[in-house]
Amino acid sequence: MPMGGQPRYWAEAFDDEERRRLAPYFTNADGPVFALRNLPEVVKGALFARYSRSGKSLRRLFLDEFYDQVAGAAPPLTPSVGQARASALYQRVLDEYGDDSVAQLAGAHVACEQVSNLLTKALEWGRLAAYMEQSTRYVSYTDQPGGRWRYHVDPDVDADPELGPEYRRVLDGVFATYAELVPALTERLGRVLAPGPGVSEAAWRRAVKARALDALRGLLPAATTSNLGIFASGQAYEALLLRLRANPLPEARGYAELLLAELRQVIPNFLTRVDRDDRGVAWSRYLADTAEAQRKVVDALLGDPAPGEEGPSVRLVESDPAAEDKVLTAIAYPMLRIGEAEVAARVARLGPEDRARLLSAYVGERGNRRHRPGRAFERAVYTFDVVCDYGAFRDLQRHRLCTIVWQRLTPDLGYDLPDDVASAGLGERYDSRMRELAALYRALEPRYPAQAPYAVSMAHRMRFAITLNARELMHLVELRSTPQGHPTYRTVAQQMHRLVAEQAGHRGLAEAMRFVVHDDVDLGRLVAEQRSHARRSGVLPA
Repeated sequence: MPMGGQPRYWAEAFDDEERRRLAPYFTNADGPVFALRNLPEVVKGALFARYSRSGKSLRRLFLDEFYDQVAGAAPPLTPSVGQARASALYQRVLDEYGDDSVAQLAGAHVACEQVSNLLTKALEWGRLAAYMEQSTRYVSYTDQPGGRWRYHVDPDVDADPELGPEYRRVLDGVFATYAELVPALTERLGRVLAPGPGVSEAAWRRAVKARALDALRGLLPAATTSNLGIFASGQAYEALLLRLRANPLPEARGYAELLLAELRQVIPNFLTRVDRDDRGVAWSRYLADTAEAQRKVVDALLGDPAPGEEGPSVRLVESDPAAEDKVLTAIAYPMLRIGEAEVAARVARLGPEDRARLLSAYVGERGNRRHRPGRAFERAVYTFDVVCDYGAFRDLQRHRLCTIVWQRLTPDLGYDLPDDVASAGLGERYDSRMRELAALYRALEPRYPAQAPYAVSMAHRMRFAITLNARELMHLVELRSTPQGHPTYRTVAQQMHRLVAEQAGHRGLAEAMRFVVHDDVDLGRLVAEQRSHARRSGVLPA
């Protein structure tokens, strides 16, 4: 493949009738990026929801499970009705008044397929968008669509006469081992984790398989490709495209052009500035230049000491001793007619019982984790420094209200060998592939620093800092500690909760987070699978 060429994406085969059915609803039937159109919003939402736990492409899912629901309905709306007038109005508002906010009021659904796990993190950076990513926990990566394993091959690396063949050899071996270990571990877990009384066999088997995939997803490298659904406004897409164009990863820059071409078929007026030299091009250049300058200055002033192996950890590095006072002040402030300083002074005079009474009234009787108190909790802010495996980081990074920054993805901090894999006697094969991936990273890094992280696995540890307020913390620790959660991020969530109570001393706020689950679980997915089975059987309402 020529240097600097485009990645080779596989094209799914659709026959003539299938293409006829797809044409009104998707901007293309061949490319890895395509926009949805002429579909009811509920269908688009359901498609994306199904997408996350299916190994199928979105277009195949639509044909297999959704087409019959829309076929025969009213014909697709003609997109040109009123379009010329609306386009002129938008351009006038933008040019004459510079009011970018108008681009927040129209959006599009886009499917991004065959994207590496490095690229998914760049695609999911923006806060003002909704994302639905294919799960590595519920989707097995044992198939070979297009005749090869599901991993990204960078064209420059592939063209390298020494590293190209080595890259493919190592990643082919990793995926082959993953495909061999999935049934072996599933069978082993099925023997040691018998279903309890009253548990349906179907739900138990799904829970066992989910646990096996949970344990083995650590083998998957960051090059592993995924499918990602995005719903965002025109403004959010513009910002996304500008970031991708400034990204040092060639895959990201190439994908920006694919995205732009498809989005211009559905929301063209919101993206006119992206490739203008004086607007979007200059903006992307600014992002790239400042990132490079930042790297050089940090290196010159602070250096970059090489880390050694480090075990998983969660450290609370910053919290406000007055956080609970500030929360109580924010609770009382809307109910009074005096300034904030006076409210704070009155709160400061309250005794422990009265403080607890005020906080309790605000939190109320929470019936479940979705019953969350309001924005007063946003006055308490925490920063944690976390070391955990890359797979868990990927899940935590999607909490968009957090401010999260992460360090380079490398194998330097070591990796985690899941207990299930070790106890099944599969640890040696797992370890062998981890060593090969680390060696491949170190071979790639001098010549291809942006692409080297493709060789880092989801089991390798990384370091990141996460800053969030108590309201978002409540959402994160209650959601991520549920029994069906991955063991690694369950531990992170549990430790965050303990640190707020014990180190920060904010016991009132921590106690309000009453749906954090600190219990250990065996088959974490079992309860959820039982519930799903009961709904399908008609025992529970849908």
